[in-house]
Amino acid sequence: MTSPLTSGSGFTTPISEVIGKQTTQKTTAGGTSLGQDAFLKLLVAQLKYQDPTNPSDGAEFLAQTAQFTQVEKLNELAEAQQNLVSAQLMLSASSLVGRSVTYTGADGVAVTGVVSSATFGGSSPTLKVGNTDVPLSSVKEVHRS
Repeated sequence: MTSPLTSGSGFTTPISEVIGKQTTQKTTAGGTSLGQDAFLKLLVAQLKYQDPTNPSDGAEFLAQTAQFTQVEKLNELAEAQQNLVSAQLMLSASSLVGRSVTYTGADGVAVTGVVSSATFGGSSPTLKVGNTDVPLSSVKEVHRS
């Protein structure tokens, strides 16, 4: 009798077929990575289908779990840092309301005006200077009013 990890010819079956292709990969901005649910299913599959005459080392499973936890915490830390950067940008933009700023206009000429409002949406806050929406990153100078 063969296990789900080996075919009749003795070759191993990819683990993705054992635990399901849809759960092994989680799409991210940088490519694919193993999700928490898929990792746990993979761990259970490894335990379930291990060779009883040559069991896996418990320390190896513990190391895998610790490594997965570390990667998960690093992802949480990166997300928290991104939220902090976004909050800082919003604070910076809101502090410019009522102040005079200089930015480079669409024609490449420096334009000066008073910021009437700040909008928080997308990747960067936008300032309203007169009738023009100006990305915060385009501001070159801030003047006292």
